[in-house]
Amino acid sequence: MKMWSGRFRQPLDPGFESWQRSFPFDKQLLNEELAASAAYAKALAGIGILSPAELEQITNALRDIGTDAQKDPALLDDEESEDVHHFVERQVVTRIGEVGYKLHSGRSRNEQITTDLRLYIRAQIDATLTGIAGLMETFVRRATEAGERTMPSYTHLQRAEPVLVAHWLLAYFEMFARDADRLTDCRKRLNVSPLGSGAIAGSTLPLDRHDIARTLEFDAPTANSMDATSDRDFAIEFLQALSVLGIHLSRWSEELIIFCSQEFGFVKLPESYSTGSSAMPQKQNPDALELIRAKSARLIGNASAVTINMKGLPLAYNKDLQETQQPIFDSAITALAMLQHATGFMREVQFDFAVMAAAAQSHFMNAFAAATYLVGKGVPFRRAHEIIGAAVRLCMDKGCELQALPLSELQSLNPAFEQDFYDAIQLNAVLDCHDVIGGTARARVKKALAEAGGRIAKLKGEAHAHA
Repeated sequence: MKMWSGRFRQPLDPGFESWQRSFPFDKQLLNEELAASAAYAKALAGIGILSPAELEQITNALRDIGTDAQKDPALLDDEESEDVHHFVERQVVTRIGEVGYKLHSGRSRNEQITTDLRLYIRAQIDATLTGIAGLMETFVRRATEAGERTMPSYTHLQRAEPVLVAHWLLAYFEMFARDADRLTDCRKRLNVSPLGSGAIAGSTLPLDRHDIARTLEFDAPTANSMDATSDRDFAIEFLQALSVLGIHLSRWSEELIIFCSQEFGFVKLPESYSTGSSAMPQKQNPDALELIRAKSARLIGNASAVTINMKGLPLAYNKDLQETQQPIFDSAITALAMLQHATGFMREVQFDFAVMAAAAQSHFMNAFAAATYLVGKGVPFRRAHEIIGAAVRLCMDKGCELQALPLSELQSLNPAFEQDFYDAIQLNAVLDCHDVIGGTARARVKKALAEAGGRIAKLKGEAHAHA
């Protein structure tokens, strides 16, 4: 029996009936539906709609449905149920009889689905935060292992200045920390309970909505029934946060793909995260990185799909909202897999520190530090920039680096040059002249690494508290 069939005389067109069913995908919400139904049954008992014995019957049936589905997934191969709500109702009635129909008293599927989605996304945020914390921890571990080893940094994909490898890795740490912040913020905003909102105008029963919210570990009930039953802002925020996470993972993948090429040679691909070519025996391809880069497009696409779906919907519930579910499921699963494989890759990847260090000390990587040296001698920066540019041009003509120019030639460009210039453009001095918060000076990076450990501990603690 349909949950709505009483008013209808004709059956649904078979093709349309199959097409409009959501159970093939919203069965992923079974655990959330069971938890929300148990909380609702408790609330019904609180106002006398269910007797204590009926509450026990329904609660036991809901528990058994979850247990049976876990033992035998074939239970969910149900061709009759329209959606997960219909499935649970049918299962309850099958197990305990007519009393099972009481569970839907004063309740609408409109409030059920948004409650289930909030519970689902909340759990997925917690899992994603744990995954992000693990990835951040791996970046910090590899940065610590790198010590004071150096590499070039790039602007416009052209060598710019030398930085510590640890500083480069911590740049991604900061991206992922922001991703964690966004998801944490989203979790706070979504953690309100729609149950008791009815179909649109609020329940017709005097339910204790605060108690329902506490039972499901929500912070409070929603404030407006029309908004509650049609709101998917929380889903959009979740998907958009995951899309930004995907962008960060994609940027990291792209950079590693470039760095593992023979033209750079900074990175040695782990064989456990690479594949070969069916035609060229010598090839080792960065497939894990390429798939992470590609799957970020799915996260962006899913966020766009749900956002566009919502833009023209009048209040309150519309069947269009059914189409918001699959992008949520897909992004949640995809993002967790991306984090898993990115973390595994980062554990295994090897850096060729010798090649990186050589690149960090060639092609005039100390030119900015050289200009800074002249500024310290009282030369205006714009003039210093021009002088060092002339020195670079002279070096290019001679086929040497700045440190190879004789002092006499430097002084012919400007008398401010002195013997201490050569110490000022040595690698460690170049690094340490960036001695500001967020800079690549060795002491600053050491401090940033220590602070990063504390930030991860805090994030893991918060994730554990919600587990």
